[in-house]
Amino acid sequence: MSGVFSIADEFVDRLAAYDPIAATFIGIAGHDDRMTDYSPSTSEEMAGIQRGTLSAMSAARPDGERERACRETFIEEMESDLALHDAGEHLRGLNILHSPVQGIRMVFDMMPRASEENWRNIATRLAAVPQALSSYRETLRKGAACGLTASRRQTVGCAEQAEAWSGGGDGKSFFDGLLDSFDQSAVDSASIRSDLARGAAEAGRAYSELARYLREEYMPSAVREDGVGHDRYALHARSFNGVELDLDDTYRWGWDQLAWVRSEMEKTAGRIKPASSVDEAIQLLESDPARSIEGEERFRRWMQDLQDGTIAQLDGVHFDLADPVKRIEALIAPPGGALAMYYTGPSEDFSRPGRTWYPTGGKTRFPLWREVSIAYHEGVPGHHFQIATTKSLAGELSRYQRLIAGTSGYVEGWALYAERLMGELGYLENPDYYMGMLDAQALRSVRVIIDIGMHLGMDIPQGADFHPGETWSPDLGNEMMSRYAHFPTDFTASEIDRYLGLPGQAISYKVGEREWLEARQYARERLGGSFDLRDWHNKALRLGPMGLDQMRREMSVV
Repeated sequence: MSGVFSIADEFVDRLAAYDPIAATFIGIAGHDDRMTDYSPSTSEEMAGIQRGTLSAMSAARPDGERERACRETFIEEMESDLALHDAGEHLRGLNILHSPVQGIRMVFDMMPRASEENWRNIATRLAAVPQALSSYRETLRKGAACGLTASRRQTVGCAEQAEAWSGGGDGKSFFDGLLDSFDQSAVDSASIRSDLARGAAEAGRAYSELARYLREEYMPSAVREDGVGHDRYALHARSFNGVELDLDDTYRWGWDQLAWVRSEMEKTAGRIKPASSVDEAIQLLESDPARSIEGEERFRRWMQDLQDGTIAQLDGVHFDLADPVKRIEALIAPPGGALAMYYTGPSEDFSRPGRTWYPTGGKTRFPLWREVSIAYHEGVPGHHFQIATTKSLAGELSRYQRLIAGTSGYVEGWALYAERLMGELGYLENPDYYMGMLDAQALRSVRVIIDIGMHLGMDIPQGADFHPGETWSPDLGNEMMSRYAHFPTDFTASEIDRYLGLPGQAISYKVGEREWLEARQYARERLGGSFDLRDWHNKALRLGPMGLDQMRREMSVV
């Protein structure tokens, strides 16, 4: 194995040892019986490993194009991670979507449950939940002592999640559900069941204690301001996108994109209901029983059938897929988390397939007009095609590239490109579903505007038809999302909390899509009549995850 790949892959092993939860999420076997230590000392040790590996990689000389690309990706991402660490961002790493609060709970969704060994791992890991949460509180306490705290909004949201997963004192905790799953499994072991019952009770109490800590001890030191300001935003945006952005220009571009999608929605409304406004057409789409599915399980099966059928139709025509990529599972997400659908990638050996997770928020009726485009984004040809294909390229990419590398701009940009692609290929000829894709575009355009606007405290342009001249606030962000992206109010409220907790991530969808579309247009112009979309897709999926700056360079070679 080459020096570059050896350095990168050794880092994967060291990361898995230090962060067993991350190991489970990315599908590395052998760590499922352990919990991550989130204490400040462990974070410093991991940062030391990153610095040493970065130094070794900087000194390495790549042999060939594959190694060169891997080296560039590794250096870029280590530098971004260390910049965040050195700024103390891990000391205030509390948000409603991507922090230890969620990771410690969600890791149990990722663990296999087929064998006695699987269940022993779950029981052992359950017993470690209290210590993991204790180590996380240690880090939050250090952050508070240094004046580095999350916002009150994120504190409240995480406390509510912790309470929900604990069972809220009177209800059934998420962890009790693991015991129910064991009872329904084929494994019969009194000792494992006893360990699971004890661990579930301890984990539930630990999450209840976390909720109390956040509300009573952490809250007084939490900052009142939701926005993080220009410098912190730019740091996070660079990490999420792998590109230096002109934030003022990106903000203005977001308004341009919203104007385009609103025009398209107005044209499409008349195809759904003649002479109707956008709001009237969407009201029909939401209320018409013939355009909906009743029942959670029926909806899950519909989602599974849609994704299986899409794979069959695209493979060999617009993509060439490896056999493991042709399997995906559609699942309903456990309650208590954020309300956006999400994807989790397959394990390294594909024994755990890629999965889409749909949070129902308690609803049992599912209008379908926007769900088709969401499935294309989260499943196929979006996240699943890209992430699962990357995992399958053991002979071409380093283990680091296959399991860890990548930016939100690269990944989410591809998934948003995939939504638009399906429209171009004729899969959204039904105006209901095309309106769903447009509404998703409206949401992502609004994200660019309000994410930058709220975090940087920017003013709304004087010529806008929405509160011209006013300064952005969470309330205005929620109002704008409700007006221009027609999602339920509980979803939009959850989205605002999400953006404010992950500065710079919400813009990555449109920013990344722009890069993918421009890369494809560049290839069309350079190749002319010899341009082949299937070949271009195959190259894109075999590239390996990276930042948008590097992706632009790599895809410019045609």
